[in-house]
Amino acid sequence: MKMLPFFVIIPLGTAFLVSLFGKKIRNFADIVANLGTLCLLLLSLYSIQLVNAHKVLVYKVGGWLPPIGICMVLDGLTSFMLVTVNLVSFLVTIYSIGYMEKYTDKYRFYTLFMLLLSGMNGIIITGDLFNLFVFLEIASIASYALVAFGTEAEELEASFKYAVMGSVASSFILLAIALLYSYTSTLNMADISLVLSQKGSGVLVNFVAVLFLAGFGLKAALVPFHAWLPDAHPSAPAPISAMLSGVFIKVLGVYALCRVFFNILGVSDKIFFILVILGVISMCVGAFLAIAQRDIKRMFAYSSISQIGYIIFALGIGTPLAILGGLFHLFNHALFKSLLFLNSGSIEYSTGTRDLKRLGGLNRQLPITGYTSLLGSMSISGVPPLGGFWSKLIIIIAALQAGYFVSATVAILVSILTLAYYLKFQSYAFFGKLNEAWLKIKEGPGTMRFSMIVLAVICVSTGLLLIPILRPFLQSAVNVLLLGNGYKDVVFGAIR
Repeated sequence: MKMLPFFVIIPLGTAFLVSLFGKKIRNFADIVANLGTLCLLLLSLYSIQLVNAHKVLVYKVGGWLPPIGICMVLDGLTSFMLVTVNLVSFLVTIYSIGYMEKYTDKYRFYTLFMLLLSGMNGIIITGDLFNLFVFLEIASIASYALVAFGTEAEELEASFKYAVMGSVASSFILLAIALLYSYTSTLNMADISLVLSQKGSGVLVNFVAVLFLAGFGLKAALVPFHAWLPDAHPSAPAPISAMLSGVFIKVLGVYALCRVFFNILGVSDKIFFILVILGVISMCVGAFLAIAQRDIKRMFAYSSISQIGYIIFALGIGTPLAILGGLFHLFNHALFKSLLFLNSGSIEYSTGTRDLKRLGGLNRQLPITGYTSLLGSMSISGVPPLGGFWSKLIIIIAALQAGYFVSATVAILVSILTLAYYLKFQSYAFFGKLNEAWLKIKEGPGTMRFSMIVLAVICVSTGLLLIPILRPFLQSAVNVLLLGNGYKDVVFGAIR
């Protein structure tokens, strides 16, 4: 359990070192940042073994017992999210070695990137509601700066819009925490759950639930809280777009929402119904807006809204199979959406444009980008036997079993629509006649190609997570959500 603080200490320490020495020592930022993300990935993989052995571990900061002291908690859901975030982060920092050369002050990018990562890891491991807000703000502020990193007019405008919307979301969350503290007199998540189980939930707690839903819904870019995402994600450098769509909206939005509603406040039938409605609306709106886009990254951004809809829809169904499908799709989406944004970065790196109308025939000049993007596109569209097919199939089967026949039909139709706009992307960008302007272009540096290939290989093989020997990775995360308010008993039991 003493390793838990290192998920925050390592990226914070890395950010500090890079900011001090990154400008003075050549390649220092590249080496230190990648060593940092590699260490975090190895620790995340080790956490799977710890969860299998101990189920729950609690680290008491400063030795103070909760609820008086701050604690960090490692359970199945924590381990699942840590692996997802740090796997993507490691491959993104490798990709950035080559890609970020075209920007000045690369060391500042790595400093902000590691602050973003420390915030996300902190949100995942904290057992304290106010510290969740503190880490959320660290990650958010770093992301505002990273969206504006290119300092062009479009990027600055997108960053400002994103910062305004993000601040509104943070205000909702902070107000909810303050009201919940006034009602329970504690900030420890397990202790809040204990107090609520004794006092019951009244009008105040229902109002708090609405505030949390609006705040985390904004962070997750659920419709109708999605307006910031289509501007922010395309404007950021490709590695940051991959982080924002791949893991950021899932940690600050989906994970935080799950932890608060399932394990602290408890989920009622009304909340389940609202999640189903928001999920279905997000699925449809994101897909219809994506199909009309010419800008590759803008298409992918709207696609993220649609795919987050699948995850929220599955969580709203609330059955064990649906939650399994939702978390599995979260993991799959982190991989194939990160891959697709890295592909878009590779296209822009070589051609200087993201406009589909100006591309065509790129498979001849950029074969690795072309074939890896094909795998990512087919996986997100739910084409068998790729990972996205299995997670979508589980969600649809769970919806049918729970009696959501219309919603299941909508999910199938949206998946077909997803296939249509990703085929459009493949056709316009990689097939057909090669534009004469691109006769002399070539693939980006080897580090960019390496990350795309590894992510593509993982996209092909994620279906293996359903086999019995690997199933505990997903199932342990599902079990945490199925515990509901039993989370408090498990945490306090681990402390004793």
